[in-house]
Parts: sequence; C-alpha cells; structure tokens
Amino acid sequence: MTNRVNDKISEIERYLGELSEWTPKSFEEYKDDPKTKSACERNFEKVIELIIDVAFILIKENKFKIPDDEESSFNILAKEKIISDELAEKLRQAKGMRNIIAHEYGKIDDEIVFETIEKQIIKDAEEFIKCVELLLK
Repeated sequence: MTNRVNDKISEIERYLGELSEWTPKSFEEYKDDPKTKSACERNFEKVIELIIDVAFILIKENKFKIPDDEESSFNILAKEKIISDELAEKLRQAKGMRNIIAHEYGKIDDEIVFETIEKQIIKDAEEFIKCVELLLK
C-alpha cells in the first residue's frame, strides 16, 4: 500500500472511531446537543474528504481516466471494479450531503444527517477501505 493511501486510511479509521464513540444513541440526543452535533458533522465531512483523497490517489497511481469532478471519481473506481456500483452511488450521495453540511446549501435536515452518520457512513467507509486494501495487496 502506498504510504499516502495508508496514511489516509489511518485517518479515516481514526475519524470513524470518533464518530462511533461520539454519535448519540437517539436523534433527540443528537439534535439537542450542539457540540456533539457539530463534532459528528465535522467528522462526517473529514471521512468523505479523505475517501475522495484516496480515490484520486488510486486513480492517479493506476493511470485511470481522470475524473471530471469529485463525484465521478467514484464512478471511475466502480468502472475499474475497485468498488461496487452500489458503493459508488452511496459515496456520491454522502459527498452531496457533505457539501450541504460544509457549505450550508439550503437547510440541513438534522434527522437525515443523524441517520446517515448512525446507520450508513461508517459501514460504507469500512467497505471502501476493504476494497482499497484488496486492490493494494
């Protein structure tokens, strides 16, 4: 595994650990605690940013087609059979949510963010890491 990819994966795992630890058990706890909500949202942003970084490193190192934008990097990894089409779609959606949180495009739906953090992003990021590790073995 390249050092850069390895370092990025370590960072993803650290943020996922923090997300697991900090995410409250209920939406009520999440929405009523601004510090926890901010910490979870920030870690969610970082995980997505790091996944994108890894995607671009893999694309460059393997001389795959250069993506037009960040979301299309997931399509390229799916086309090259690094990740599944389903995972690519989930990561594109997570990237969209990350943009909404980071850039405050419109109103943030706290319940959707909480459900994504609680039920989806950890699982999807772990699946992404496994796919990357298989590629680099």
